[in-house]
Amino acid sequence: MANLNGLERAQYVQAMFARIAFRYDLMNRLITAGQDVQWRKEVIRRAALPPEGKLLDLGAGTGDLARQAQRQHPGCLVVAADFTLEMMRVGQARHPTDPSSMPALHWSAADAHCLPFPEATFDAVVSGFLLRNVSDVTGSLAEQYRVLKPGGNIVCLDTTPPSLTLAAPLVNFHLHTVIPTLGRMLTGQQDAYRYLPESTEGFLEPEQLAARLAAVGFQQVRFHRLMLGNIAIHWGHKPDEAKQPVWIRVQ
Repeated sequence: MANLNGLERAQYVQAMFARIAFRYDLMNRLITAGQDVQWRKEVIRRAALPPEGKLLDLGAGTGDLARQAQRQHPGCLVVAADFTLEMMRVGQARHPTDPSSMPALHWSAADAHCLPFPEATFDAVVSGFLLRNVSDVTGSLAEQYRVLKPGGNIVCLDTTPPSLTLAAPLVNFHLHTVIPTLGRMLTGQQDAYRYLPESTEGFLEPEQLAARLAAVGFQQVRFHRLMLGNIAIHWGHKPDEAKQPVWIRVQ
C-alpha cells in the first residue's frame, strides 16, 4: 500500500472499504471507544449550517455524519457522497429514511478529486476520515472550496500522525495491535485494518493540513486536537467575496 499512488491507490482504497462496509460503523465505535459519535456532533456544530441550508458530507461512507447533520438541522438538505458504492448501500439499508420523521437523505456517487456539483452549491462541506485516503489532498480541498458558496464553511475530521509523547507506546499498541486484531475478529479483513495505522502515520501533521486549507483560499483556518492528539478537527471559511484559485496544469 505504501508504494501505491494515483489510480492504483484509489482502486485499493475503494475495494478495501467495500470489503469492510458491513462492519465499518461497529469498528469505528470500538476503536474510538465510542468517541467518534461526539466528534461528529462537533463537526456539524462547527459547520454552522444556516436554516434550510445545503450540506455536503464528502466521503460519507454509511452516512453517520450526514444523519448527524439532519438531527441538528432537520430543515436542511443533506447530500451524502462517496466513491465506494457498497458503503452507501449498507448505509441506505441500515437506516432507511422515514419521511414522517426526517427529510430524505440524498446519496451521490462522487470522486473527491472531481465533484459532480456546480460551483457555489453548498453552505457547508464536511468530511469524516476522508482526507488521509485521497491521493491529492490539495486537489480535493480545492474541489470542496469550489462547490462551497461564498461565506460557507468546511470542517474536516481525520486522524493525525502519532506524536512522540509519553503516550506513544500506548498509541502504537492500539494502532498496530488492537485495531488489526479487532479487524480480523469482526471483519476477517486484518490487512484492511493494517491500512489504518499506515495511512495515519503517513498523513499530514495538523499544521500542514491547516496550511493546505489556507493555500486553496480558506480563511480563519483552525484545528482542534482530540484523543491524545491522534485525531484533529479542522475548519475554515470561504470568504464572502471569494475568488476561485488559479490552477496551472503542467503538461
